[in-house]
Amino acid sequence: MPELPDVTVYIEALEARIRGHELRKVRLASPFVLRTFDPPIRAAEGKRVAELRRLGKRIVLRLVDAAAQPGPTDLFLVIHLMIAGRFKWLASGAKIPGKLGLAAFDFDSGTLLLTEAATKKRASIHLLRGEEALRALDRGGLEVLEADLPAFRAALVAENHTLKRALTDPTLFSGIGNAYSDEILHRARLSPAQLTQKLDPDGIARLHAATRAVLTEWTKRLREEAGGEFPAKVTAFRPQMAVHGKFRQPCPVCGTAVQRIAYADNETNYCPRCQTGGKLLSDRGLARLLKADWPRSIDELEERMPSRAPAPR
Repeated sequence: MPELPDVTVYIEALEARIRGHELRKVRLASPFVLRTFDPPIRAAEGKRVAELRRLGKRIVLRLVDAAAQPGPTDLFLVIHLMIAGRFKWLASGAKIPGKLGLAAFDFDSGTLLLTEAATKKRASIHLLRGEEALRALDRGGLEVLEADLPAFRAALVAENHTLKRALTDPTLFSGIGNAYSDEILHRARLSPAQLTQKLDPDGIARLHAATRAVLTEWTKRLREEAGGEFPAKVTAFRPQMAVHGKFRQPCPVCGTAVQRIAYADNETNYCPRCQTGGKLLSDRGLARLLKADWPRSIDELEERMPSRAPAPR
């Protein structure tokens, strides 16, 4: 799922291409992608893009009449890419691809395509009237890059969750998902299973610093990777990542094989030496299957894999 760094770079690319431009036509290939009916989607046509903003992981376009001043009747086109939704910027009037295409937004400067490479279509479009309607979509999470340590601490310990769950909860923190939460926790040297209300002040400070650093660094990296062009390779799995998507690959800090906890459609990746003191976190599915044979530590796991050279420490 595109998260804060990816969405930020998408917005910057769109700013250069559609801000101040007219949205001439909206073409829907899938009627299910549109989740609102009033105002009708045709009401967006002929409007000018006055502003782009991020709302959590959503991208918001504020639309105004060509000659109108901003006001309570502004329309907001809100797009949530979910897991597999992506944008493509093409020449005006570009055809919507048959299998992946969901919608096309034709501007006087080009066409923005919305695609989704998934069997289950989850990406969504909302057209809303006025700021109050837009606020109803705001999950209320803290904007970490704008928050000081006391504000971060208050959000983190408001409820007693695991750090992984807390970081990815949009009502607590805005724009962080599965991929960057793994990277943040690795940078902070904290277990994803650590409970928020049992984290000491030093751990909270490390987590705050790591969160800001990882999100800032990856936004800069993705911006430089795009090089002024429209982002073409938006993915949750990147070779430069430390642990996310790196199951059984060596941790870049200590060389230990990265481990994972799989659940539903997601997984948590972590380094058992850097983050959990050598302890293997229980993967519910495998632990249930292996029962007493489930290894309790990375040392025990490595002892059971004699064909592999032990990871460097």
